Amino acid sequence: MRALCATDLSAASEAAIENETCLECLGRIGVDTIHLVTVVLANVHSGMPGVNFEEQRRRALDQYRTVIEASGFDVETHVVRGTPYRRINGIAEAVHADLSVISSRGQSPLENRIIGSTARNLARTTVVPLLVNRVERGTDDPEVLREHLFQRVLFATDFSENADRAFDAFSYLRHASEEVTLVHVRSPKDEDVDDDASPQDQLAKRASTLENWGIETQVEVRHGDPANEILAVESEVTPSTVLVGSKGRSRIRRLLLGSVSEEIVAQATGNVFLVPPPRAV
Repeated sequence: MRALCATDLSAASEAAIENETCLECLGRIGVDTIHLVTVVLANVHSGMPGVNFEEQRRRALDQYRTVIEASGFDVETHVVRGTPYRRINGIAEAVHADLSVISSRGQSPLENRIIGSTARNLARTTVVPLLVNRVERGTDDPEVLREHLFQRVLFATDFSENADRAFDAFSYLRHASEEVTLVHVRSPKDEDVDDDASPQDQLAKRASTLENWGIETQVEVRHGDPANEILAVESEVTPSTVLVGSKGRSRIRRLLLGSVSEEIVAQATGNVFLVPPPRAV
């Protein structure tokens, strides 16, 4: 598997990339090649007196390369110019990445409604599964919040095709997972829907699959606002990562705020693994 790790060379990114446990978790799920990517903003000019931004970033990536190669990975580096989330998506497609990883400090709910953050835009437009690796808030020397990325997973499902695609990620995540909590939230609009099977039965079926892989599993059925209830379960069970599917990347949808997956990425305390739908051909 190939992972793209995007970095802005901040202390937050360094904390994630140089964390040996994070690298070990990527190795457990089958990652053997890591593409390190940093993007120089288009409005930052390399011709500024005495400054060569591309060369500075290339040297910084080479330091990261040494750390990651020492952990047994093949590493390629990319220094590019442009809009970060667009270039990250473009490189992910070009190198056939199986997932992307980006570090993100937690922000307040108000700040997270600002469209400009790279993590938020990637959550809306990612072309491959995206791991938002959360680091400590409010410190100049941050630590990764959840070192064992996939040891304890909270999987949120609405039983849609997109959610089933996210569940399929356990085909490789299971090699690093020990505990999984499966949660489904019944919103008021679901109450009049006649399902072929109850939410409990549908969760039990998925739990059986995980238990056959030796993963300890529990299920939760909640009622209320999906994003709020999922975040409440996260607070209660403190998973390493929340796993959720997204509902598409059409131009209109990218401009809309408030989707469940987007709210989870914005407000979750820990890591979020977001699985997008297949890219339209």
